[in-house]
Amino acid sequence: MKERMPAYGGQAVIEGVMMRGKNAVAMAARAPDGEIIVHKELLTGIYKTNILKIPFIRGLISLWDALGLGMRYLTLSANIQTGEDEKLEGPAFFFTFGLSLLFGVVIFFLIPAALAGLLENWSNMSAWWSNLIEGAIRLLILILYLWIIGKLSDIKRVFAYHGAEHKTINAFEAKAKLTPEIVSQYSTEHPRCGTSFILTLVLMSILIFSFFGPLPLLWRLITRILMIPVIAGLAYEYFRWTAAHMENPIIRLLIKPNLALQKLSTREPGLDMLEVSIKAFNTMYAMENQEKQEQK
Repeated sequence: MKERMPAYGGQAVIEGVMMRGKNAVAMAARAPDGEIIVHKELLTGIYKTNILKIPFIRGLISLWDALGLGMRYLTLSANIQTGEDEKLEGPAFFFTFGLSLLFGVVIFFLIPAALAGLLENWSNMSAWWSNLIEGAIRLLILILYLWIIGKLSDIKRVFAYHGAEHKTINAFEAKAKLTPEIVSQYSTEHPRCGTSFILTLVLMSILIFSFFGPLPLLWRLITRILMIPVIAGLAYEYFRWTAAHMENPIIRLLIKPNLALQKLSTREPGLDMLEVSIKAFNTMYAMENQEKQEQK
């Protein structure tokens, strides 16, 4: 049986990239003076328990952790640019984290549900159609959101580092030598991408909510909030399954919309950005290998 390659991933940060493995995480970011600054750490605690092997539950925990870890490294990368040493922890972390989650829930779940519910009441259309329209509104908001923020100059650079992250992982998975010139030849698209997961989440919400019957507007909004963990857990399992079966032509066809949406959240990076991304990956990969050796 062919040995499956470890599923490494990461995210773009401010002027840098964070790379994550099973046992370690590393971030590389370019400081204003041109130096590449590296932060790294081993993953401990819940990462070493069997709870992450339980279907559905592992998805909720992984998503919650990815949001928290991502915010922390975004703060570290911002500190590199400003020269400050602010830490996002304690009450400040939970306030920022909660505010971000609230923003996402309102924009991508409650507003589409409210608009579709009002349209249903006004036009007396069936609940099936209003739920379908709700999903279409949610999808349109996602596309417009990515398109609008992608016009901002600072976000364009973050999206370019996002492209650098994907190129680096694609090159590694192709067993290519990780140099900026070689890595630049690879795609900015990758099936294990946060943008792709969000689209999967949106499409799964369309499928699930389309089976809901007519509800008063308040209960419609409440059910959307209550169903978020369920949909997120299911979307994670589907996302994980498709990523593990990329050799199947049907799976490759199914994920084409996911890859297409990444054109809005990635940009072609320069060689200097790829240098940063490769530095982050190599640091994480060295820690992963060292941890494996110590566990033997």
